[in-house]
Amino acid sequence: MKRKKYMNTLIIIIVFLVIMLTVLFIPFRKSLVFYERNTGQIAAYLPVKEGDTFQIIFTHSIHLSDVIEKYRILPDDTMEEYEFVFEEFGIGMPSNAETGQTFEYKDGKYHIKDVGNVFPSMMIRNGKTVSKHRLVWGENEEHIVKFNDYLKPGEIYKVQVDHLSLWQSVKGVEIRD
Repeated sequence: MKRKKYMNTLIIIIVFLVIMLTVLFIPFRKSLVFYERNTGQIAAYLPVKEGDTFQIIFTHSIHLSDVIEKYRILPDDTMEEYEFVFEEFGIGMPSNAETGQTFEYKDGKYHIKDVGNVFPSMMIRNGKTVSKHRLVWGENEEHIVKFNDYLKPGEIYKVQVDHLSLWQSVKGVEIRD
């Protein structure tokens, strides 16, 4: 009788451990993840879902004006750049739209729409000299954070959409406004 009770307790403990390990290590949370370039460690992440949009706003190092890159999350966990907004022409700025894109001047800004660039991942440098990079998200672009609140100035990060486990989520820093 004691042996049977011991075996039942052991089975319950094993089942509990398997469930806990599954909950901890099976990826389930889709997120926009900022990985440290050299270590591959998660620096920060933003929970997202298919169709969500986000913007990366940076201050051009020469013009010192904002440049906005707008992205959406695609079903295959890639990121599509769908719009590019800037205030001044010059170094690093496009001079016109490419085939299939539209070019518009509106409210003092140049908009290139229907960009259509798709990325499985991208490398982003958080500015060091002019470090005013921002991340914007939300249905009405209501959330905004400074990169410097989560990322080191001057560092390069790999950004991609990944599914994180509970363990990875706990180890990383969730981006919140």
